[in-house]
This record gives sequence, C-alpha cells and structure tokens, in this order.
Amino acid sequence: MSAILNITFPIFALVALGYFSVWKGLFKSADMRVFGQFVMMFSLPALLFNAVSRTPIQEVLNLGYMAVYLAAAGATALVVYAVLALTGTDAPRRAAAVLGAVAPNSGFVGYPTMLLAFPDEATRVLAMNMLVENFAILPACFVLMELAKPGRHGSAIGTAGQVIWSVLRRPMVIAIILGALFAALNLPMPATLDKVFSMLAVSASSLALFFIGGALVGLPFRGNRGLAAFIALGKLVVFPAVAFALLLLAPTIGLPLLDRDMQVILVLSAAMPMISIYAILCQEAGTEGLASLALLGTTSASFLTLSVLLVWLL
Repeated sequence: MSAILNITFPIFALVALGYFSVWKGLFKSADMRVFGQFVMMFSLPALLFNAVSRTPIQEVLNLGYMAVYLAAAGATALVVYAVLALTGTDAPRRAAAVLGAVAPNSGFVGYPTMLLAFPDEATRVLAMNMLVENFAILPACFVLMELAKPGRHGSAIGTAGQVIWSVLRRPMVIAIILGALFAALNLPMPATLDKVFSMLAVSASSLALFFIGGALVGLPFRGNRGLAAFIALGKLVVFPAVAFALLLLAPTIGLPLLDRDMQVILVLSAAMPMISIYAILCQEAGTEGLASLALLGTTSASFLTLSVLLVWLL
C-alpha cells in the first residue's frame, strides 16, 4: 500500500496545495489561469515535442492501444447518452455529461500519474492519449454540444470542420506534429534549443497539478447534484470498466491484444478525472454549474478510485 501512496499522495498533495494557496489568498483565481496557460502553451508542448522528436514514430505510436482507447471512449459515450436519453435529460445536459465522462485530464493529472507509475512510458502515453483525445474524442463531444444548443443553425459537417481546425491550432497538437516531422526526417536539434525545451518540460508535472487545485476554488457550484454524481460515476467507473471489458474481449471482437503494461496504462488513462477546463467548455450551453459540481466531485473522488485501481492492477 505504501508503494501506491508514493504514487497518488504526491499528486493530490500538489492539487491540495494549489487549492489551499488560492483559498487562503496566497494566489488569486486569475493567477491559476496564467499557470494553466503556461502549461498548455509551453510546458506540455515542449515535453511532447522532446518525446516525439527523439523517438522513431513507429515506437511512439501504438496503434492498437489507440484503437482500444478510442473504442472504450465511444462505447462509454453511447452508454451515458442512452441512459440520460431514457431518463428524459435535456440535450445540452446530455452533451455535457458525455464530455465529462469521456474526456480525461491526460495532461494535468494523467501524465504526472504515469510519470510515477510508468516512468519509461509516461511521455509516450501522453502523446498517444493527446492524439486520440484531440483528434477524435473532444471534436466529437464539441460537435455533440454544438448540435444540442437551442436554435442552432448550420450543418453538422460545417461544425465538425470548425472544430477540427481549432484542434489543429492547439500548441500540443502542433508540438506532436512537428516532433513527428523531426523524427521522420531525422533532423538534429540544436543543443541550445534542446536545453530550453527540456527546462520547459520539467515544469509541466508539478505546475499542472498545482493549477488543478487552484482552479477548483470559486467555481459556481449550482446544478443538479444527482446528474453531477452520475457524470463522476461515468468518468471514474464506467469508462475504465468499459476499457477493461474491451481488453478482455479484444481477441473475440477484433480489437488488438495489448501487453500487460499497456493494458494497465489504458485502464488508468480512462480512470483519470475529466479535463480541467470542463466547466469553461460548458459555459455556452449554460451547464457550467453542473460541470463545476462534477469536476470537483470527480477530482476529489479520483484520489480514492485511482488508489484502488493501482492496488488492483499493479
């Protein structure tokens, strides 16, 4: 058990430190947005570029892992959407629930967790998860949320095109693409630039976790607590359970068979709390209060659920 706490305690201690720092006024909520922007714009892109550019692309990408991960997200989305449709939940809240259930925080929580549990695979897994999430999971959720807006005009194809273009402009996606280009062409990286990227990458893990905690302070916690609990259940239990079931059924349903470590990594990736900007993404649909409740509950409960999973899987 002490080995598991060595993984989970440092992660959530930094989250708690971020929360305490804003709660006590040592930092302002606006400061957390600056920290988050720094991580998203510089630290994580530098980390991803370093990892991808230094490794042959066929070693970075495990297409079997990515296929199972995407299949698990799709199946989870269908389950969550179907249950809420049967219970009469309105379209905007169904879309928000699907986003919360299938969009893990791979950058701010997943990477630090993998860095402690699977240090040799952490950056590679981050790159693969980011590709699946940014090119498939998040665009599909954004299209669903756009279609759920009352009085929406425009085609689904046009909406999808706008979402894909916004994805391609994200610094982390650009970093993966440029890193893959450097690796494919075997381009050398100047030592001075390499040092700059390495220094930026080092800050990613601790600053990301500190931001997560601080960003939870002051969120508008107004909404349906029952639905927020359902979203948390979908994210922390249903998604990893579906991933585990697909891994067991992989040979019989045509999915690739992964090695033991990648199976554990996939289930853990699915079990991460939802993305930190979840409440912001739900603002346009007017469900930010619900999203805030789900985000706080899921992030808090993930200390227990991730610890249990690590004890079971490792």
